[in-house]
Amino acid sequence: MHQRPRVLGAFAAALALALALTGCGGSGEDASTGTPAGGQPGARSAATADRAEPLAGAAPRPRLPAHFTSADGHKVTVSDARRIVPLTGSLSEIVYSLGLGKRVVARDITTTFTQAEKLPVVTRAHDVSAESVLSLKPDVVLAETTTGPAEAIDQIREAGVPLVVLDPARKLSDVDTRITAVATALGVREAGDRLRKRTDDRIGAVREELPSGRERPRVAFLYLRGSASVYLLGGARSGASSLIEAAGGIDAGKESGLKKDFTAITSESLAKAAPDVILVMSKGLESVDGVDGLLKIPGVAETPAGQDRRIASIDDGILLNYGPRTDQVLKDLARQLHKGPAS
Repeated sequence: MHQRPRVLGAFAAALALALALTGCGGSGEDASTGTPAGGQPGARSAATADRAEPLAGAAPRPRLPAHFTSADGHKVTVSDARRIVPLTGSLSEIVYSLGLGKRVVARDITTTFTQAEKLPVVTRAHDVSAESVLSLKPDVVLAETTTGPAEAIDQIREAGVPLVVLDPARKLSDVDTRITAVATALGVREAGDRLRKRTDDRIGAVREELPSGRERPRVAFLYLRGSASVYLLGGARSGASSLIEAAGGIDAGKESGLKKDFTAITSESLAKAAPDVILVMSKGLESVDGVDGLLKIPGVAETPAGQDRRIASIDDGILLNYGPRTDQVLKDLARQLHKGPAS
């Protein structure tokens, strides 16, 4: 039997767990063994060719110094960018997509794409090792306001390393903001403009191809970590609402009145959400032994989604990144949402 879910009240805590799930059970695990809609084991979703795509042409040359006001209020001057350490997977992806991948000297556990796989891991979600970061002699460190612990962030800043802090991404409109911020901080604004246009064009093309005139399915985003008995239902601030709505769905948790990020799954909360489709991260689905295990969580099997085994699965390392590959996520999610019940 599954234990009663544990509540993680703050968005940062839930997001940290979600990010850590990329390496659920160990960072060497394959993140590609999720089960897509219809519950066909072993099939990898189309959005998960795990490679960042740098801009075409020669790598940009940073024009420095660059002056930047971080999201935490600190004013930062970046004078050199030969050694870059991004402390989240989504920030790493933007740096690589800008064409600056050869300058990155370390990664977070959530940086799963192929080009970065040989880099040393200096942080696991919100467990930053300041000593490991500083030992690599970075010229600039990129972080988010949710990156921690605070002592490690302070230690990096006190060592004199320029520390650029950004707000985490929570919706589609954050894609442009984050690309522009990273490009500005690293002195490659022109490359940022090009990457933003490429990303916007691709997202726009996907949205134009989305099915119209169909009934919008109710979609519940579940955060799962079976090894820790953590089972959460996403609400208005889970970070998934914007994607679900753009893909032609209705965020069932948000519509059922859940205003926070996540709340513990109960039979009552699922019954009220009444999802037609359940959206999960692939490693989360794997952690509960696939669709069959998911259906054993109290209340799941009784939902319309559970009865029809309509489970949409996207890789952890890309689902909530809101970055240069969001068009792939949106396309794959829309395909799974509108695929129909499993036969």
